[in-house]
Amino acid sequence: MDVRRIVEIWNPGAKLSGTGFLVADRIVLTALHNVLGEGQPEVRRLDPAARDDRWAAAELLWPGLAQDPQVDVALIRVTDGAWTAPDGMDPIRWGRIEGAVVEERLGCLAVGFPRSEERGGVRDTKEIRGYVESLTGLKSGGERITVHVNESAVPSKPDGKSRWKGTSGAALFARGRLVGVVTTDRARDYEADQLTAVSVASLAARPGFAMAVKAAGGDLVLEGVSVASDTGLPRTAYDVEVPRGIHNLPDLPSRIFVGRDEALATLSRALSEDSQTITQTLHGLGGVGKTTLALHYAHDHRDEYRLVWWIRADTPELIDTGLAALAARLRGDRAPVLATAQAATWAIGWLQVHPGWLLVFDNVERPEDVRPVTGQLRDTGRQLITSRCKGGWSGDPLPLSVLATEDSLDLLARLTDAGDEEEARALAEDLGHLPLALEQAGAFMAQTLMTAGEYREMLGRYPGEATDAAPEGADPARTMARIWRITLDALHARDPRAVDLLRIAAWYAPTDIPRDLYAPLAKNPVDLARLLALLANYNMITLDRSTFGVHRLVQTVARTVAEDDPHRTDALIAGARQQAAVRLCEECPRDPVDNVTGWPKWRELQPHAEALLAAWPPVEDTENTHFVLNQMALYLQGQGELRKAIDYFRRGVETAERLLGTDHPGTLTALNNLAGVYGLVGDVAREIHMYEHVLDARMRVLGPDHPDTLLSRNNVASASETMGDVARAISLYEETLAVRLRVLGADHPDTLMSRHNLAFAYKTSGDAARALSLYEKVLADRLRVLGRDHPDTMLSRNNIAGVYMERGEVGRAISMYEELLGDQARVLGTLHPNTLMTRNNVAGAHEAAGDVARALSLYEDVLADLLRVLGADHPHTLATRHNMAYAYEKAGDAAVAITLFDQVLADQKRVLGDYHPDVLKTRSNLAHAYRATGDVDSAVNMYEQVLDDSIRALSPDHPTTRLVRSNLAVVRRYQALARATHWKPAKATD
Repeated sequence: MDVRRIVEIWNPGAKLSGTGFLVADRIVLTALHNVLGEGQPEVRRLDPAARDDRWAAAELLWPGLAQDPQVDVALIRVTDGAWTAPDGMDPIRWGRIEGAVVEERLGCLAVGFPRSEERGGVRDTKEIRGYVESLTGLKSGGERITVHVNESAVPSKPDGKSRWKGTSGAALFARGRLVGVVTTDRARDYEADQLTAVSVASLAARPGFAMAVKAAGGDLVLEGVSVASDTGLPRTAYDVEVPRGIHNLPDLPSRIFVGRDEALATLSRALSEDSQTITQTLHGLGGVGKTTLALHYAHDHRDEYRLVWWIRADTPELIDTGLAALAARLRGDRAPVLATAQAATWAIGWLQVHPGWLLVFDNVERPEDVRPVTGQLRDTGRQLITSRCKGGWSGDPLPLSVLATEDSLDLLARLTDAGDEEEARALAEDLGHLPLALEQAGAFMAQTLMTAGEYREMLGRYPGEATDAAPEGADPARTMARIWRITLDALHARDPRAVDLLRIAAWYAPTDIPRDLYAPLAKNPVDLARLLALLANYNMITLDRSTFGVHRLVQTVARTVAEDDPHRTDALIAGARQQAAVRLCEECPRDPVDNVTGWPKWRELQPHAEALLAAWPPVEDTENTHFVLNQMALYLQGQGELRKAIDYFRRGVETAERLLGTDHPGTLTALNNLAGVYGLVGDVAREIHMYEHVLDARMRVLGPDHPDTLLSRNNVASASETMGDVARAISLYEETLAVRLRVLGADHPDTLMSRHNLAFAYKTSGDAARALSLYEKVLADRLRVLGRDHPDTMLSRNNIAGVYMERGEVGRAISMYEELLGDQARVLGTLHPNTLMTRNNVAGAHEAAGDVARALSLYEDVLADLLRVLGADHPHTLATRHNMAYAYEKAGDAAVAITLFDQVLADQKRVLGDYHPDVLKTRSNLAHAYRATGDVDSAVNMYEQVLDDSIRALSPDHPTTRLVRSNLAVVRRYQALARATHWKPAKATD
């Protein structure tokens, strides 16, 4: 039987559906009751390769109105001019069943469209298999054929009175001959599974039937059909019977198979569903183990199928070759040799009429390559497809992901002695837990006696060679680089820009790459979505709503030059790297320290900037990477990640010196920025030295009145103040102010900032009255020039409140802080760093007023927001934790205070360094807390150590040094008194 001849019948007048069989190009054999009634019948082909599911108009050809209508069979003619019959159909062999076959149970087959059988919203076919049970009527040969249907062929979903409703008109075959037309289901009057068919022999004897067939180009010659007929070579695919167990499965590539139990069980469940037809697709990244999983399934379940056949499916030509090989195996050596296309068609025909097989189509490149075959075989067996492509499949494809960490380690351990477990874990992470990469690495390590650490070093230094190095005895085509080359070829053929996007993504972090980072590289948003969807469809990226990810080993290969790979030439990879830097330059928000609205975008871009800079050799830095370095460092500085900021600033200085020269203004700005962050980590001596170097250079290159020169003088003054040399700071501030007044004018923001800084220095020197007077004048001018809501104006208000705090006017300070807090929340937002620090100051003011309980409550609230917004290591967060510990001590809970001081001290040392002023202050307050518990000796020892470090790190006259010295003197007096009188200070109590 050539199933391409099967058609579906629809009678719009009677609302009936049925089945038909093409006996000529435009002539369909069916049941008469399918086409009786008002309106013209319509037909639709089954063949999915035709890709044409239109209904075609038809008309009744036989029997005519004047002919005998007693038999329930009809010939209809397709009248639609666009109708085309399938090419190369097998000729029809007509048959007459011989009476003796009833006792010998002659097997028979029909294929029809029962209404109960539906897939994807479209009616589908199902086989009717059984044997001839009786022949009745027309004494010469039997008009009616009664067929006993095997139970396994009963439709899975009963529909109305007949389980086979819609199958009327199906052609009945026995021994490859068309012997009858199915017309009725005996379920209406008989409990057994029986169908009734009108025999072809009786039709041939009726007037006009044979003539109508011949007129259409057919030849109705009846051949006798018996169990023993055609004992020689089979003439059709239906006649070939083979024993169970035939297969061509390759051997398993490795007996080591880990981490796939769940995936294998899922696949087994999918292919064991109660359906005559199952097509299951398994998709994933190249090298993830799709072929290996399919092989394990096929070997494990081989006994469940009549036949298991493995087909390489990279191209349609290879699919035909695989089917032709199946035909050769089935036909045997004695059969005539067929051309590949003929043999493939023959194999499809055999599979259509012999159910219970499994076909595996391995590595299908595109769904449309295999669809013409799978569509013709959706009735009789199971089909397993592996593909890198995840879209365009029928049903729900099963995704296969990389291995879990522990499974990766297990695989490495079974392949080789990887050495240190942590190194093996790091190697698995470097390889992205990809099974093929792990197998390739493990086998190579085993053969070369290399450890995981040594292989990681080789992968880092020689990524091209490492990803293309096949172990001895392995398939040289199965390396990561060569497997992905195939995918890149396919992507390039569809749209070369998709490969360009992948090369750019290779320079970023492997996850959460913002999609809008690529917007300028596409024509429009629709075009970008299409390009990303194409990459995702080939499993080269994982796509999310706003971001996408790339496997880290794909990135390694994509950014490694391989001159024999047209997708990885030096020019292409260099261009992609440069484009990755340009995209970051254009996307990163400006002013990353103070531009709070840009921080969410920076959080998105930070891992990708870090990845780009890590993969880019510093000696090859360009103007673009220099810009990214500086902006990243400024952002990290604002976020409190000071050690990282120093590394980027230092690299930025080296790049600027190489690209611009040592005296270029850009280089001096880079040095200035680096000096500032050294001050933030407490290395004030280095900060001053660098600031002075920049000041000298700017004086020489730019002149004494240039704004950058004035900024440098201001910075030297600020660093001197931090070191405790307040007199020098005041002198420099006054000199800078004089020049700014002359050059910029009294109302320029920089001039106002000089006056503000001078007031701060007066306060540091202990002259609070002079500081307050100057602060208030600056505030009046800032209100007039900048307005109430300007950040500089708010800074003045904050510092004036601080002076009132120091003078003991706590109530006035609280009032000013709370008024400022309201304005900051309105202008900057409740979570702006400045707003958060004002909340910290409000808590401190309440603590100073004696309301410690309220202060602790406020500290806890602001600390929660600081942790959420800025993180645990930001200096603002550390300062609030320190203040809260001090408040607990004031509340009388020195034990809790000590615990909190210890915790914040450890984090401050890690973030700021051992000798930062904030670290020294925390150590001093920790000593004070020990004194409050009555442990005076410990307090003295701690104060002495802090004093020594303060003198060495800051200066003997630094405010912090003076404070520690004073506290040490007090606690020593307590210690002396205790030793002289055996008195011990009472421990603090709740």
